[in-house]
Amino acid sequence: MDRIAAPAVAAAGPEESIARQDSTVAIVAFVGLAAALVLLFPFPPVLDYANHYARIWLLSGGIGEQPFPEIYVVDWNRTFTNVGIDLLATWLGPLVGADRLARTLLFLAIVLPPLGAIGLHRALFGGRHHWQTAMLSLGWCATMIGGFINFQIGLGMALFLACADLRLQRRNPALVFAWRLAAALLLTVMHIFALGFYMAIVCGLEFSWRIDMVRSKAALMRLAGRLALALGACAPPPLALYLHTAALPNAGGNGLGLAWNDGIVLIVLNLLSAITTYVPVVDVVLVLPLILICTRAVRAGDIRMHAGLGVAACGLLLLSCVSPRHMLGTGWISWRFPIMTALVAMAMVCPFANLTRRQALLLALIINLAVFGRTGWVGWNWWLAQKDVAAVETVLKKVPAGAAVLPLGHEPETVSGLAHSNRHFAWGLDTFRHLPTLAVPFSHAFVPTLFTAKGKQPLSVLTPWSEIAVPEGNLLSIGVLSCPAMMQEYTNFTPYLSDWRRRFDFVLVANADILDRYVGTLMPAGLTLVEDAGFAKLYAIDKTMPAEPFAIPAGCATAL
Repeated sequence: MDRIAAPAVAAAGPEESIARQDSTVAIVAFVGLAAALVLLFPFPPVLDYANHYARIWLLSGGIGEQPFPEIYVVDWNRTFTNVGIDLLATWLGPLVGADRLARTLLFLAIVLPPLGAIGLHRALFGGRHHWQTAMLSLGWCATMIGGFINFQIGLGMALFLACADLRLQRRNPALVFAWRLAAALLLTVMHIFALGFYMAIVCGLEFSWRIDMVRSKAALMRLAGRLALALGACAPPPLALYLHTAALPNAGGNGLGLAWNDGIVLIVLNLLSAITTYVPVVDVVLVLPLILICTRAVRAGDIRMHAGLGVAACGLLLLSCVSPRHMLGTGWISWRFPIMTALVAMAMVCPFANLTRRQALLLALIINLAVFGRTGWVGWNWWLAQKDVAAVETVLKKVPAGAAVLPLGHEPETVSGLAHSNRHFAWGLDTFRHLPTLAVPFSHAFVPTLFTAKGKQPLSVLTPWSEIAVPEGNLLSIGVLSCPAMMQEYTNFTPYLSDWRRRFDFVLVANADILDRYVGTLMPAGLTLVEDAGFAKLYAIDKTMPAEPFAIPAGCATAL
């Protein structure tokens, strides 16, 4: 299975000799464009980024500024996985600054996965094939737009470490074992899923280029031994994590907290997370040419494939279909596997390595249009989002230091239209959910939804602030303040809603220029509008107002 059929241009004449392909210029251009986007747009519509930024700012030294010594404490005993960016914030943040470090980490989350796949492809196939440019398209996916920064960086690290592993495989077994143990420890610290990805790639690389090697019993036994050694070298770090960490992620004491993609439609949508950004239809249109290139190469008989990585990709694809959507207090578990599958699938094949000059130019044109079209689409949405970020920054200027800010939002009736395409991604999930956490670095104020989950972040909330804090939180509709049944439904998940008038000083409303589907723009009595910046509004809470019966809005009936 080293090559599917013979190259279509093998018999070409001298005037149609096979062209030399080079993807370097496109790769450099993509990296430069990604860097420009990160520099131009400080807070892009990347779901978790603002929350990570606030935590990076605290760990870089902000936790020592008032009032935060009385609110937060750093406890490294809470976890030693998923803390890569936290460690860098602690070590490098004071030296380079939180803003510069956060932008650098975002940049790495974009470029490392596709660059790692390109590095692996070059190690396997040699040369600088145009197909490597196509891999840059995977810099944009649901986990990237979701702001899974540790995870994204971990994927890139796993691929680069696998490239080094490929060069070491035939050397001293003790050296290879030590290398894999060190790599496993590093990846466990960055993100536990990055270690799983590395193990899948290494096992695939240990497999032969040709699938027919499994027909030999002796070869099969040798393969089993190599796989056992590889897995054995990678197992100690996660085992130590399980046995000795003080806290594993949980779902608020609800056990595993499993939720599944229980249906064909949900499974298909989950698989599409490998390419989804802001509007799935746009993403599918821009990725379709890359898929067609592979199918055309198979028909033309000009494609090579690494069989072992093919087996690894099939295993990752299976996990993409059967893994839970949520588990152990961690959201979108199942999103992690489609992008892994896509990265391995693109790295394991080399289509159209044998083309005439004219054909190679056409291939490069199609691939570059697809890749940079997607990058331009993402850049457009990042540009659209800047006025929303500016609105949040405007209202935060009216928040005094030490205040407690309750973040809420307007939940729209429908998610549609290109005018605000930046505000939602992956089938309707909002991208602005964590913008209110910028109150921490910008206003020195408390927000209850800063990431402080046991087993995932070293940051912990001190009492009495912990009574109105959650380890991870959504941006609820303003209807929760006016609809008693809705309030009752969410109180168990968001304890900060209990006695909100007394415990908070301000309500910050995001997406305020779109009518809320339940109550429109209606706010409860006792809230005074302090600043209206369009997308964001800030209300001061009258703590002296007595609780009195009020008319329940008609829209509350549709809230649950």
